[in-house]
Order: sequence, then structure tokens, then C-alpha cells
Amino acid sequence: MKKYFLFITMILIAAVAFISFSFQNKSQQQNGYILEHEKDIAKQEAGTHNGGGNTIGYSFFANAKDLKLVFRKRVLKPGSAIGYHLQNEDEIYYIISGKGIMKMIDKTFPVQAGDAILTRPGSSHGLQQAGKEDLVIIINYEAK
Repeated sequence: MKKYFLFITMILIAAVAFISFSFQNKSQQQNGYILEHEKDIAKQEAGTHNGGGNTIGYSFFANAKDLKLVFRKRVLKPGSAIGYHLQNEDEIYYIISGKGIMKMIDKTFPVQAGDAILTRPGSSHGLQQAGKEDLVIIINYEAK
């Protein structure tokens, strides 16, 4: 009986939290803004574009209706990377912290906190975490 009561209580708490979040999100959208907290959207993922290793991805505003921008944060753990890939739209990488090695077409160069890299359509690039600390980046591009 005690386990059943605990189970029902947990389901009710989850339902109230979901309804509250849905209402809050809908209210924010109707009022012209959306507030998201990275702790609520963090996802453990392998390095994108077959880069390998462990990363944490944050896809901000992924459910925002008609948003024409993609805004992401990615934390590349030691040994991880964003694999070398062809770029189809303008994309900006901004290095928040850590160090990395960027490969653009046929050039390889170091990047660090404060660097911004614009990749243009038709170019290929990849990014490898370097050093002992996480490489934290912001990625922004036009949504399709």
C-alpha cells in the first residue's frame, strides 16, 4: 500500500510539473519570449558528424515555432570532436572556453576562448577538442 501511494504521488508530481512547464512555455511564447535553462535541455551525445568521444549538446529553442535560427551550445569532453563535414549554410562557432584544433578545408589551426569562426557554404570543417579541459562552444546557423 505504501509503495502504491508513493508511485501515485510521483506520477502526480510529474504530471503537475509537465503541465506547469507546458503552460509556462506557452505563456512565454504568447508574451514574445521563451526562457530555457540549459540544465533542462542537456543531452549526452557522441561527437556530431561522426566525430566520436563524449559531448553534451544543448539545443536551445528547438521547439520554438517558426524560429529561423539554430542556437546550440556543445561541450566537447577530452578526446571528442565534431567530425569533418561539408557545410551547407553559413555557420558560426564561438569558443567559450578550452582549446581545440579546427580543420578548415586543407588548413589546421588552434582555437581557444574568444575565437569566432565563420564557415561558409561549400567549405568543409571539423573541430577536435585539445588539452585537458572541456572545449565549450556556441554554434549558430540559419534553420532550414
